Amino acid sequence: MPIKNILIIDDSPTERHILSELLVSGGYDVSTAESGEEGIARAKQIKPDLILMDVVMPGTNGFQATRALSRDEVTKDIPVIICTTKNQETDKLWGMRQGAHDYVTKPVDGPALLAKIAALG
Repeated sequence: MPIKNILIIDDSPTERHILSELLVSGGYDVSTAESGEEGIARAKQIKPDLILMDVVMPGTNGFQATRALSRDEVTKDIPVIICTTKNQETDKLWGMRQGAHDYVTKPVDGPALLAKIAALG
C-alpha cells in the first residue's frame, strides 16, 4: 500500500515543523502529535500509513510508544521509523527490538528519509 498519510510524534515544535515541511514538499499528508501518549491516541484514531517517532520525550518516550503501537491490534501494521538524536548502536538495536521498521538520526538527511519512506511504500 503506498504511503500517503504520515504521523510525526515529536515534542519539539521545531522538529515537527522541519519534518512537516520536508514531507509536505514530498507530497505527503502530515499529522502531528506532541507526546508519546498523544501519538498513540492519534495513531489509533487516524490510522496513518507511517509514523515518524522521536525518542526523547517527557512521559511516554518513543521506545515505549513504539512498543505499545507494535503490540496493539489496531496499530501493529503501521510501520514506525524512529527519528532521534540518540545515535548509539545500542539505541538503534533497542529501537528495532521495540518494533521500529527503520531508525534515522537527527539532524535528518531529508533526501535519505524520503527515500526510506518511498522504499516502505
